[in-house]
Amino acid sequence: MSGFFSLRAWEKVWTYRDTFLLGLWNTVKTSLFAILLAIVLGIIFGLMATSGKKLPKTIARIYIEVIQNTPILLQCCFLYYALAFSGHSIGIIPTGVVALGIYTGAYMAEVFRSGIEAIPRGQFEAAQSQGFKYVEKMYYIILPQTLKIILPPAVNQVVNLIKNTSCLYIIGGADLISLTYSFVTGENTGGSYAPGYIVSGLCFFLICYPLSKFAGSWEEYLKKKDRKTNVAAKEA
Repeated sequence: MSGFFSLRAWEKVWTYRDTFLLGLWNTVKTSLFAILLAIVLGIIFGLMATSGKKLPKTIARIYIEVIQNTPILLQCCFLYYALAFSGHSIGIIPTGVVALGIYTGAYMAEVFRSGIEAIPRGQFEAAQSQGFKYVEKMYYIILPQTLKIILPPAVNQVVNLIKNTSCLYIIGGADLISLTYSFVTGENTGGSYAPGYIVSGLCFFLICYPLSKFAGSWEEYLKKKDRKTNVAAKEA
């Protein structure tokens, strides 16, 4: 505990605060691009999983099962070293974006699939009777209705993605955890373990906690709204 109360250690953290700010920026940047990729993959494979056709459903199922049942750390290492040894290295942060996007995309696909399947079948039949093609039916009618269903679990996946950026440490990343480790083991900054990791943890907390609270509040709001709707329907 002596390191926690060491004024000198905290002074080092303040002096080298740019290290933590750079790590935070790299973590946020990696997360934002990975989230975009995950959403795109989630929509594509979520639609494939609910298409009703055997081949797209099988492809989506294989992708989801393989990605969800292997560690993100393994996927990140495989992608980074496979590209490096093939002579097509794209850099640590882009590798992290792709690896995290693919990994979270599998979970997003399940979120979109469950959201689509929660829509009453009558909505699909009504759209089909009006001559909507599959993509039009999803874009104009089904997906807009799924937003209120998928938003809470989707935000939870975003929070998990942000925390999973710490996996970039294994491939020498420039994320918040990697730069924190470099700080606490550096020649001029070494030894400030407790303050360094506390500051790093606070940075993650300040990003993830508001998102988690938003997801919980939104879910509670939807439940209250559904209860009011059910009561109104019964009274009518």
